[in-house]
Amino acid sequence: MLKLDKIDLKILAALQRDGRITKLGLAVEVHLSAAACWERLRRLEKAGVIAGYSACIDAGRLGRFATVLVEIMLKSHRQADFQRFEAMVMRESAIVGCDAVGGGVDYVLRVVAADIDAYQRLVDRLLAEDVGIDRYFTYIVTKTIKASGFPLDLLQEEKA
Repeated sequence: MLKLDKIDLKILAALQRDGRITKLGLAVEVHLSAAACWERLRRLEKAGVIAGYSACIDAGRLGRFATVLVEIMLKSHRQADFQRFEAMVMRESAIVGCDAVGGGVDYVLRVVAADIDAYQRLVDRLLAEDVGIDRYFTYIVTKTIKASGFPLDLLQEEKA
């Protein structure tokens, strides 16, 4: 695990707030020279702490979509069953999030579809493809209250 200091955490926080910040702007914000900041940034990228850069898209400004949370229980729990299911998840663009969980279900998915009918067609197709789904439970998202990045303050608490 990479050791992070307060400056590394400031760099990560600044990038989570504004992924388009210039290198010079980042250096000013964290009170480093541009060269020292660039070196730290490259170290964080090389270590995989910064996995990539992307834009946060406000889907509500693009149209009306259905967001659905889905609990999935698999029929069988062999390694091959998990691998087959997870490979399908990686292929499906409508599945925008997937977590393997404990506590009665195997996975929780976040699906974005054009509407509920499109969501149900996706589920019907996955059931027909037999990717190992035994049961599923659907929860329609009526309003997203919070969606944010990694809580960097957790790392600061560890340092204290």
